[in-house]
Amino acid sequence: MSAIVECVPNFSEGRESTTVGAIGAAVDAVPGVKLLSVEPDKDYNRTVVTFIGSPGGVVEAAFQATRVAAERIDMAKHTGEHPRIGATDVVPFVPVSGVTMDECVGLARRYGRRVGEELRIPVYLYEEAATRPERRNLAAVRKGEYEGLAAKLRDPAWQPDFGPAEFSPRSGATVTGARVFLIAYNVNLKTNDQKIAHEIALRIRESGRVQKDANGNTVVDAQGQKVVIPGTLRAVKAMGVLLEAQNIAQVSINLVNFHVTPPHTAFEEVKRIAAGMGVEVTGSEIVGLTPKEALIMAGSFYDGTTSDASRLIATAVERLGLSQLDRFDPARKIIEYQLTEE
Repeated sequence: MSAIVECVPNFSEGRESTTVGAIGAAVDAVPGVKLLSVEPDKDYNRTVVTFIGSPGGVVEAAFQATRVAAERIDMAKHTGEHPRIGATDVVPFVPVSGVTMDECVGLARRYGRRVGEELRIPVYLYEEAATRPERRNLAAVRKGEYEGLAAKLRDPAWQPDFGPAEFSPRSGATVTGARVFLIAYNVNLKTNDQKIAHEIALRIRESGRVQKDANGNTVVDAQGQKVVIPGTLRAVKAMGVLLEAQNIAQVSINLVNFHVTPPHTAFEEVKRIAAGMGVEVTGSEIVGLTPKEALIMAGSFYDGTTSDASRLIATAVERLGLSQLDRFDPARKIIEYQLTEE
């Protein structure tokens, strides 16, 4: 395949294995597409599916997976730790090779139009495909989540880009767009106190946190606007979650541009802040795939004595504790290794 696109849809189901399997099978059945990973998370009650392929094949696979999710997932019964707005929550298209960002924007619109017309699901465009500045940020589109979606759809400012402006209790809404490669990277803490993880997330994320006074009241400036303390890391989104199955708190991070903030920088910053709060960092995990370059960068940070890629990757896996919760297999987790497989 000369033109290769990655798609990483997130589905609001991580506990029902038959549903997760059916979604993966729908992707795998599409010609010109390679299913790379299906990663359910019971605490998040969410599954991240990763696949690559030709532009047309990837759009078809995304639609077929969305169709299965609409048939099998009932959002009225959904609970989970992760923010979500619909059964098929978010569907990003990512240029890998031989394809431009603008072309991926076109793929997102093609997918969104079909989902809106054939499945009657409201669809919002975000990131590079956004039709309005306020819709670029996924968190802004998701604000209010599924529970607030009915009211959102009644707001003229939040009419969907595709599909009916009608609340579907079963499917909710779907967000789609085009973006650069995002690394879903989570750092594990030696505590089950979610508040600590959340506080660390507020301190590192680029959007920062609202300043509070000694009594816990919000500080405002002379114009009455809330004073925001910027986060310490750029191109980073983060929140604190509790992994009940592991009984640990986790700083859940999206590295939206790993060239700006790579995994090891986020890891070391979380360690620094956590140590100041008397908490130890025990390891981390990458959800989905990662570019090889991100691990090479980490390995070089921890070991400047070698340029051997395999050794640097092994060093990164060890020093970042990437196998703490589940064994990190470079052959399965590094996207370039998947692309070279027959």
